[in-house]
Amino acid sequence: MKLEPDGAFTKGRLLQQQILACDWEGMDGLIAGIEQDLAAGKLSARPFVWQAVAESASSLLQCSTLFAHPPQPQIARSCGPRTDKRIRIGYLSGELRNHSISFLRVGIFENHDKSRFEVTAFDNGWDDGGAVRARINKAMDRIVSIRDLSDDAAAATIAQAGIDILVDLNGYNGASRNGVMARRPAPVQMTFPGYPGTLGADYIDYMLGDAMVIPPQHRSHYREAIALMPYSYQANDRTKTISDRTFTRAELGLPEAGFVFCCFNNLYKIMPRMFDAWARILHAVPGSVLWLLHDNSFAESNLRKAAAARGIDPDRLVFAPRMPLADHLARHRAAGLFLDTLPCNAHTTASDALWAGLPVLTLPGNTFSGRVAASLLHAVDTPGLVATTLQDYEALAIKLATDPDLLDSVRHRLEGNRLSTPLFDTALYTRHLEVAYETMHARRVSGLPPVTFAVPADPFGEPIMYFDRDNVASPQ
Repeated sequence: MKLEPDGAFTKGRLLQQQILACDWEGMDGLIAGIEQDLAAGKLSARPFVWQAVAESASSLLQCSTLFAHPPQPQIARSCGPRTDKRIRIGYLSGELRNHSISFLRVGIFENHDKSRFEVTAFDNGWDDGGAVRARINKAMDRIVSIRDLSDDAAAATIAQAGIDILVDLNGYNGASRNGVMARRPAPVQMTFPGYPGTLGADYIDYMLGDAMVIPPQHRSHYREAIALMPYSYQANDRTKTISDRTFTRAELGLPEAGFVFCCFNNLYKIMPRMFDAWARILHAVPGSVLWLLHDNSFAESNLRKAAAARGIDPDRLVFAPRMPLADHLARHRAAGLFLDTLPCNAHTTASDALWAGLPVLTLPGNTFSGRVAASLLHAVDTPGLVATTLQDYEALAIKLATDPDLLDSVRHRLEGNRLSTPLFDTALYTRHLEVAYETMHARRVSGLPPVTFAVPADPFGEPIMYFDRDNVASPQ
């Protein structure tokens, strides 16, 4: 900042380091400066960093539009005559391995109807030899490595494969290849949120969403047409293993008595406003602790200092070391309630908690990333855990922690709903996704432009609804 205060991304880089370290000193002014830069059309923060703190969908659109890779000359598509009538789906990702992007989607790959779809992965990463990658290798019709190819060469490879719908799993997250998407190697291109927001690019036709994460009043802040899933946009793997290991509190570093609030989000998602609320909750529930995920020593030290400054004994913050996923899911049983963050919610961590039977309390915000947990809770039919105000959030957390019968009833409802509601029904989700793909493909073949549409819960009994610019729905 001293050397180049007005440099592109300088403020954003400082913001990234501060949130990673939970160092909130001067952060409000830094965020305000980035807001001013974006409003002036100046690159100031990368979208993935900005979505962690942004309070509005409009500022995320501005950030992504400024950051988007510029359109490039379109790659010629010539794959020769086709006798196979299946729709060719291409999944483009750099995280086809031990990563949350693949944890959530591997079940889709396995459940695709291969009589109607040919599925190819274009891999910008590597085979890590892990169990998830082995499942992906088996599920795909083929995997094509593009890691060492230029954007032009990678786009040509995709075009020559005759892909009908190219699905970007990264967006602005991880090992993305937005330069490939910018060359439009497929006639239909979609982002399947690995980055929870608009990409702000004209060469992305569709974005997968749902009515909770992208409500009607927010749709104008997305450059893409939205394919609205009937329950939640988030895919989940119904076969995810939970270890049968039973941890003692002592093994986990937890006190023998007292209520355990937890939040296993990455620590960069913890913002002062929510930490203030957590401190008030801890004050109201004597003997309780807040169980967080260990990330780095700077963040841990700063959070302990923040607790002390709010009158909370720093030892009431317990940091959990990382461990294999199956064991991590099992240790959720030691917690009583997951406290969600805002303005960026728990995403994979929320579905992990729900899969493990741990209730998640959330407060929806004004961006895609701030409305994910509410989407998940509605899809698992526990809407009572979606607060409407910060005061409601705090009161409900305190009520659940001090009323064992109420908490038991919530846990019992969640356990009964896990396998009977849509959130973890991977096969049902895949069927809905395939309806979305068929709709996109049919519109393209008919010469119709991309348009926002809603996939019906029962595609055989209900029509697909299409929405115009004013969000007026019609079946045609």
